[in-house]
Amino acid sequence: MSGFSLLRGVRVLEVAQLAPSSLGGHLADLGAEVIKIETGAGDPVRVGGARAVGGPDGPAFLHLRWNRGKRSVALDLRGAEGKRTFLDLARSCDAVIEGMRGGYLDWLGIGYDALREVNPAIVLCTVSGMGTEGPYRGLGTGGPVFDAFAGLREVRTPDEPPRTGIAGSTTPPIAMYALGAYGAMALLAALHRARESGAGCRVEVAGIDIAAAWLPEAVDAELNRDVSVPRPTWLPDGRLPDWPRLEAYRTSDGESVLFGAHVDKFWRNFLAAVGREDLAEVDLSSADAGAAARADRIWRELTVIFAQRTRAEWVRMFLEHDIAGGPVNSVADLPADPHFLARASTYRVRGADGVELAFVVSPVRVPGEEFAPALPPAVGADTEAVLRELGRERAARVE
Repeated sequence: MSGFSLLRGVRVLEVAQLAPSSLGGHLADLGAEVIKIETGAGDPVRVGGARAVGGPDGPAFLHLRWNRGKRSVALDLRGAEGKRTFLDLARSCDAVIEGMRGGYLDWLGIGYDALREVNPAIVLCTVSGMGTEGPYRGLGTGGPVFDAFAGLREVRTPDEPPRTGIAGSTTPPIAMYALGAYGAMALLAALHRARESGAGCRVEVAGIDIAAAWLPEAVDAELNRDVSVPRPTWLPDGRLPDWPRLEAYRTSDGESVLFGAHVDKFWRNFLAAVGREDLAEVDLSSADAGAAARADRIWRELTVIFAQRTRAEWVRMFLEHDIAGGPVNSVADLPADPHFLARASTYRVRGADGVELAFVVSPVRVPGEEFAPALPPAVGADTEAVLRELGRERAARVE
């Protein structure tokens, strides 16, 4: 049972913990052979998160997602023999993932210089929180820190102990979950060049850099504040005058829909469908002094209109009358959503204890291929097999 076949034949050596493990996870999902180096109890993400599968000491969902389909080799990289074995494995690999603090492999003496001595075409992708340069490079960090550093995370500092959320906010981290995707993109681009040129290279992805670059109208706009001006067709509060046409509304069953009729065609279709063509006469394009009052009026009208049908009824109407929008689902709602079900969005796999588990498939879809990777291996489960293969490779080189 494995992921897709797109990266079949690509071999990657991974030294990573926590969120950086997602980089190798993306590659394994696409079909690469990912050999994860672990020591002791292994990657801490194995037992991270508020919910454990199967029992209080069971695996975490982050581990089941990020480490699925990999091979685990127990190796002490601080010892001489472990370092020799690591470099010997690197001879037959296309890339190495360094997902610790930046410079970890250099500190061990098995960094890029040592790697390219044994494999000149190898790619090293370093994934860290703060990067390998700058005064903060030695800081221990985590996902929320990346977003907070770049102003991407709204953080509250209440006078009383907070009862909800974590790390000052109730919103999930962004850069932490994007880290693996950007790392995979960088590694595969470097691998493409290495295969063309025969020369490897080193690439780096840092969580803080992802957070800083996430929104073009955030840091980029601030960097160019002196040469940019407010667009006169927008309201002073940063919204368009027709903001009620792109807003969420409560439905009659206590659920919500997201209305997406910012485009005039969708707005006209909606007004015709609900018999309120009179609202088309309200100017929602001008940003004059009366714009806010007109928008408030439309919002109140739409609030009444949307409260007359259920969420499912509105979705059907959107489809029938070509109106942009969609349902607002909770996480608990999503598994029963008909569109989620129709897209075969989950797969099932049976664990060693015989219990069948369900997981969300990769967001990449490959027609004609089934996505059903194996559960993550136990720490060191593949050590014997990988070292046996390595012994055969050594013997072949000697011959």
